[in-house]
Amino acid sequence: MKTDIKIKESKKTVFIKKVKHDGVLYLMALPAVILIFVFCYVPMYGVLMAFQNYIPAKGVFGSDWVGLKHFISFLRDPFCGRIVRNTILLGVESLVFSFPAPIILALLLNELKAGKFKRVVQTISYMPHFVSTVIIVGLMLEIFSLSGIVNDWIVKLGGEAISFMERPEWFRTMYIGSGIWQGVGFSSILYLAAISGINPELYESAILDGASRWKQVIHITLPCIMPTISIMFIFAVGGILGNDMQKILLMYSEANWETSDVINTYVYRKGLLGGQYSYSSAVGLFMSVISFVLLWITNKISRKLGAESLF
Repeated sequence: MKTDIKIKESKKTVFIKKVKHDGVLYLMALPAVILIFVFCYVPMYGVLMAFQNYIPAKGVFGSDWVGLKHFISFLRDPFCGRIVRNTILLGVESLVFSFPAPIILALLLNELKAGKFKRVVQTISYMPHFVSTVIIVGLMLEIFSLSGIVNDWIVKLGGEAISFMERPEWFRTMYIGSGIWQGVGFSSILYLAAISGINPELYESAILDGASRWKQVIHITLPCIMPTISIMFIFAVGGILGNDMQKILLMYSEANWETSDVINTYVYRKGLLGGQYSYSSAVGLFMSVISFVLLWITNKISRKLGAESLF
């Protein structure tokens, strides 16, 4: 008993010392912690609606419980297969093409020796990140419309004009391509920071051994930034089902619903537009649980392989 009390007291003492030593840092983090708690954790009681026949007049704690009724209804919905398939395909394809893009850009920028040119390229690649999604989609509508510059060139080369924004088979290409263009520069900042932390002596030793630039990238740069890549990959896999709903809502129409209708847009349509709050909450909770399972599995695999993990 005395040993347990001493251990508790020592832990308490260590915690107090840490707070005293890093008090300013804890104080700086406090507003962010409060915001996350208020806007992310407090509203979580709303998931109870997924198991109720929610009526606004009765509130969350006064509505009747229906168990898994809404989950079963979703799985029996004729649109369930399509929206789940679209969500997974869009998420996986985005992961395959979008995740490596900032890593490749960071590696290429790292190889540039002309400092001024490198800064110009970095600035140009960062700029699209600060452009509103509404403007991005507006530009796409202008550029890829039937009278846009892309179709003008297609017609001049002897082809037929293509309605890119309305064709279901072009939706994923347009979504992923615009996403890479918009986010690749800003996302590469993290990898550039990781590369800048690599010990220069490693490169000097490799040069003395006769290693080419390509071999230096493969055997030094990539292994050194692999912990960062592992963590970002875990987050990316966890977000496979969380497509950019704002962009999809701006891009989709009845003509391309076959590939553009995903879980997020389905929840929006059923919940906010249709007033089926309990049903949409159940679908949203279903998506969140699947995302967490994917995150947990990826994290476990990463840890078993000896790479960095979240927990």
